[in-house]
Amino acid sequence: MDHFPLKRPHFFFTTAPLPCPYVSGRLERKIVTELNGADADILHESLSRAGFRRSHSIAYTPACPGCNACVPVRIIVEQFGLTRTMRKIARVNAELVAHKVPARATAEQFRLFARYQESRHAGGDMALMGFYDYRSMVEDSPVDTFLVEFRQPDGTLTAVCLADCIGDGLSAVYSFFEPDLANHSLGTYVVLWLIDEARSLKLPHLYLGYWIAESRKMSYKTRFQPLEAFGPDGWRLLDAPTAETMISTGEKE
Repeated sequence: MDHFPLKRPHFFFTTAPLPCPYVSGRLERKIVTELNGADADILHESLSRAGFRRSHSIAYTPACPGCNACVPVRIIVEQFGLTRTMRKIARVNAELVAHKVPARATAEQFRLFARYQESRHAGGDMALMGFYDYRSMVEDSPVDTFLVEFRQPDGTLTAVCLADCIGDGLSAVYSFFEPDLANHSLGTYVVLWLIDEARSLKLPHLYLGYWIAESRKMSYKTRFQPLEAFGPDGWRLLDAPTAETMISTGEKE
């Protein structure tokens, strides 16, 4: 693993246990640290390579009692190849125009975000977010962060992705899209765009966050092969057959 010199010491804290939002009946606890100061980018990159994720100005990783279900995963960009289904998804969404823009929240984005949350995650914490909460999620970043807006030919905003750029890849932070276009597989299309963008920037990885074998909502991540998973021995390939077996049996890395 690469090491990056930091200009000052950083402190890590453990959160109090809370009900897990992904696996019923389990508790969630995290190790967190603040990303701030002149070396925020350096710390963020080092922690990303060690399986951490970013939210606002915080980097975190699960530290749940008796559970290791959350597995950090990343796509190896140069070795990635489209499946037949992915080619179809690309054709269906070919008319969308992607605009890479600064990480600035707009009312237009928030209206789409609110519709998405109400349709897909009603009752969840994010469904209760107001505009200023959304703006904080987008803009409170001490690192190199950008937005991608996907628009129809008539200018209609259809999907949005928030992503970070680090030395060895892009990191997909959060995405949302028009819920009425479920048959367009927009979530998959956003990932395909990020893979192409990473390739064009000559970055080797696309970080997808945590994959959880017991969460059907997370199962889509194993479609993007080759996929690496982070564990005690560092980053190792997580092949599709192994992942599917883990899903069906409930096994955890």
